[in-house]
Amino acid sequence: MMEAVNFVASMAVEVSGVTKIFGNIRALDGLSFEVKPGEVFGLIGPNGAGKTTALRIISTLILPTYGTVRVFGLDVVKNADTVRKIISYLPEEAGAYRYLSGWEYLEFMAKFYTKNEEEIRKMVKEAAKISGLGERLKDKTSTYSKGMKRRLLVARALMSKPKLAILDEPTSGLDVIHSYHVRETIKKYVREYGVTVLLSSHNMLEVEHICDRVALINKGKIVAEGTPRELKEKFESENLEEVFAKVVRLA
Repeated sequence: MMEAVNFVASMAVEVSGVTKIFGNIRALDGLSFEVKPGEVFGLIGPNGAGKTTALRIISTLILPTYGTVRVFGLDVVKNADTVRKIISYLPEEAGAYRYLSGWEYLEFMAKFYTKNEEEIRKMVKEAAKISGLGERLKDKTSTYSKGMKRRLLVARALMSKPKLAILDEPTSGLDVIHSYHVRETIKKYVREYGVTVLLSSHNMLEVEHICDRVALINKGKIVAEGTPRELKEKFESENLEEVFAKVVRLA
C-alpha cells in the first residue's frame, strides 16, 4: 500500500561501524550487523545497551556520529525521505492522540501513506483487525488502557505492510493472550506480505519464539549473534534468557 520505491539490495538492513555520541556518552561504539529480507531479527541487550538508539538511527530519526546504515540499499542519511516511505517505526514509549478515537487515529495515520480514499479504508480495516479492539475503536484513545493503546499502535505500524517494520518492545504492557496475538500477527505479515521485522524486546521467550536471528548488544557493541538455537548451543544454555545472562557477564 505504500508508494512504490525502486531498489535492489541483498540486505534489508546493513549497519556498518555505527558510533553515536551524546555529549560524553558513547551510546553506540562501532555497531555492525545485517538483517536479511523477510526475516525477523531481534536486537536484545540490557537497559542502556544502545538498542533504542540503534533503532532510531535506522528509522532516520537521529543521525549517526560515524558509520553508515542502509535500508534496502538506501542510505538513511542521504536518502532519509525515501527510506521513510518503505518503513514503519513503533517506539517503546509511543502514544496516540488522546482526543481522537481509535478509528480517527488510524485514519489520520493512514493518510501519511496514501491519499487514495479506498486504500485508506482498506488500511484502517486491516488495522482494526490487527488491533482486536472492536467497538472500542469508536472511543477516544484517552480512555484506553496501556495495553489497548499498544495494540492500536502495533496495528498502525503494520497496516501499511511496510518493507521494514521496526518495533521497539512491541508487546510492552500486553497480557499473555494479547502478546501471543501480536506475535502471531507479526509472523503472518512476514509470511504473507514479505515484511521484514527488526525488533527489540526484553522478553526472551518472545525473542526465542519469533526471531529467526538475534544479536545481543552490550555497551553499544554486538557481543553475540546467531539463530536462537546457535546461541543456546554456543553458550551451553537451555534458553535465550540464560544466554543473555552469560553474555552480559562475559562482556
